[in-house]
Amino acid sequence: MQTEIKKQMQELAEEEYRVFSSGLLPNIGNILGVRLPLLRKMAKQITKADWREYLKTAREDSFEEIMLQGMVIGCAQCSAPERLAYIQGFVPKIDNWSVCDSFCNGLNFTKENKELVWEFLQPYLRSEREFEIRFGVVMLLTYYSDQEYIKAVLEGLDGIRHEGYYVKMAVAWAISICYIKLPEETLPYLQHNHLDDFTYNKALQKITESYRVDQETKKQIRLMKRR
Repeated sequence: MQTEIKKQMQELAEEEYRVFSSGLLPNIGNILGVRLPLLRKMAKQITKADWREYLKTAREDSFEEIMLQGMVIGCAQCSAPERLAYIQGFVPKIDNWSVCDSFCNGLNFTKENKELVWEFLQPYLRSEREFEIRFGVVMLLTYYSDQEYIKAVLEGLDGIRHEGYYVKMAVAWAISICYIKLPEETLPYLQHNHLDDFTYNKALQKITESYRVDQETKKQIRLMKRR
């Protein structure tokens, strides 16, 4: 199966798209240039066969091969505990924002297993590894920025202490999503928090960039910027 997958990827690869993707992921050198919708199609095909055997023998020679593993984990038919075991094995392979965010977006089983996944995510929020924390944060903003979890989410974000750029940007993104969805609950947090200046100001910037926030509110948010 691995040889067939590698051959298929080489056939689907586009040089122009590889150059484009490399510009977005400057520290990743093994990009083939396969578009994400095509990888998702491959993942669905793999889950119709022996996907467990695929994951056991999957190669990591390229950015796309790692991305594909994450997609298979997300769409395979299995129990929540089994999926969490595969997620736990996959997270250490994440070394860029693209794999991280795409992986999180594919874990829709979270919607039916929120309490179970919430507990699973807590160690990642306390990790010392940049992309483990980002994984936890992106999961929070994707599946937990709602009325039930908003207080716990903001508390979790406020407790993160890591100097990694991709952690800070994820936390800022998450806070902006919380504000856009639940402004009344999030505004008091913006007024009293323990965020560093960079992350705090980035969160404000992302709020003001949203088309879902009216112009008058954007003016008020801009006035909250730390100088």
